[in-house]
Amino acid sequence: MWDPKQTIDSVGLGKQERKRSTRVAEAIQMELSLFFLQKVRDKKIACVSISRVEVTDDLKSARVFYTITGGEKTRREVSASLKNATGFVRSHLAKILNLRYTPALKFIYDAKADKVREMEALLDEIASERDRSEGDT
Repeated sequence: MWDPKQTIDSVGLGKQERKRSTRVAEAIQMELSLFFLQKVRDKKIACVSISRVEVTDDLKSARVFYTITGGEKTRREVSASLKNATGFVRSHLAKILNLRYTPALKFIYDAKADKVREMEALLDEIASERDRSEGDT
């Protein structure tokens, strides 16, 4: 027997349920991205880019992953500045988000961007060696 709901779901047109923690994480990421771009006066943390946010299922804590441009010294300074500004950032989120409890924030440097740069450098090196070896033959 033909089931229209099954057909719609198999095609991917059905409503896909998302966890509340995922929706809250997306809202936090969007709000913090705008916040750091538009409202932060501290030059150290104005260059912060939010890469992703992970919120626990009970919505009590959130891990905010960020990236920056600059070296190790800049990263340490930004990390210290973010640690000092955590309360201010959390109070801003409390005003914007309509939640009973605002998650405790923990800022973590996202090393994925560094790893991607390393992989790209390796791939470029391999490509240049391949071009040199093809040119010799």
